[in-house]
Amino acid sequence: MASVNISQLNKKYGAVRVLHDLDLQVADGRFVVLLGPSGCGKSTLLRMIAGLESITSGDVLFDDTRVNDVHAKDRNIAMVFQNYALYAHMSVRKNMAFSMRLKRVDKKTIDEKVTWAASILGLEPYLDRLPRELSGGQRQRVAMGRAIVRDPDVFLFDEPLSNLDAKLRVQMRTEIKELHQRLKTTTIYVTHDQIEAMTMADDVVIMRDGYIEQAGSPMEVYDKPNNLFVAQFIGSPGMNIIECQVAVKNGVYYATRDELFLPLPAQAPVEDGQALLYGVRPEHMVPGVQSAGSGDSRASGVVRVVEPTGPEVHVYAKMAGQDVCAISRERLAWEPGETIYFQPDTNHVHLFNKETGAAL
Repeated sequence: MASVNISQLNKKYGAVRVLHDLDLQVADGRFVVLLGPSGCGKSTLLRMIAGLESITSGDVLFDDTRVNDVHAKDRNIAMVFQNYALYAHMSVRKNMAFSMRLKRVDKKTIDEKVTWAASILGLEPYLDRLPRELSGGQRQRVAMGRAIVRDPDVFLFDEPLSNLDAKLRVQMRTEIKELHQRLKTTTIYVTHDQIEAMTMADDVVIMRDGYIEQAGSPMEVYDKPNNLFVAQFIGSPGMNIIECQVAVKNGVYYATRDELFLPLPAQAPVEDGQALLYGVRPEHMVPGVQSAGSGDSRASGVVRVVEPTGPEVHVYAKMAGQDVCAISRERLAWEPGETIYFQPDTNHVHLFNKETGAAL
């Protein structure tokens, strides 16, 4: 196993700069997810770590060894791709053994490693089948098995679950996480799916336009977003963002919009008249059938859509001209057009600078 350290990493294609002075430390044995929208540079970064893309400037180190000029085949990494990349004419056994055969590993060792990997991934019944005789999930397990037998210092995953249906994605998420818990191999995983990131990662690195916006544990980036982009990108349904202005009434500070009065967290760093963005996640926007506020705190809206999901109900409403969502575990019935009242939990309210989007 190895740590991966990235320092001042840049990538250009001609005059187009796609990665900007990236610094990132991946500790030995950690599972790190690179998360961001399409085109943010996460797959480019992964391919640079793998040695499949050249480095414009900066350094990539495995432990303390600079690998910028080390060929991909000599970096002792194993990469799992989105499209499986299996040899169609080879059996599962031969696909998994291929890299070891190239290195002229003895047959006894090859058989032992293939049997071991197959047992971990539940592939024993399929070792003599061809890839076309397998389901998508089984093919992805074969690709993972081929990576495991190499005993790499670093696992690299490039959106490996994108081609699977929703049920299989859930299953494979669990299997990949269990695999990491068993092997403890340093893993860097690319996805645009925030649920994959939140459920699998030790650390999440959120990227946008070639920059790292925030890095931290899944709950850290969820509970303490650095800026508006991170706040809105993480979470489903997304965080409610309401344009407001600070007002003081009876000595109490509120975030106001039209006739809307929203409570502010204690000791919020705001001043009278300040424009800001008021953020609260749907699960912290407590809905009720009558005003849940007290004093001058009022937050009401008109129901647009109600989505029961089974364990909870998602209520979408129009509030002071803006769309908001609230989540309730109570089995209350709301109808479109009905007035609904909200009480934001001030322990979980996020405030952002209206101009820069930075968290206050």
